[in-house]
Amino acid sequence: MSYLYLILLLQVDVEEKMKNAPDSGYEIGVVIGTYIPFVLLVIVAYFMYNKAKNRKDLND
Repeated sequence: MSYLYLILLLQVDVEEKMKNAPDSGYEIGVVIGTYIPFVLLVIVAYFMYNKAKNRKDLND
């Protein structure tokens, strides 16, 4: 239950940051910073999937 509270507490309002951005460089940084965790998660998930798929010790 505390994890849910922590997630809700740490959510970042991207639209609010974009509205209060001093220039376009800040906006680009916010967008990149928002998408990097998801891209890394996809890369890790694909690596784990590929590693499990290519295991030699499983008999099919």
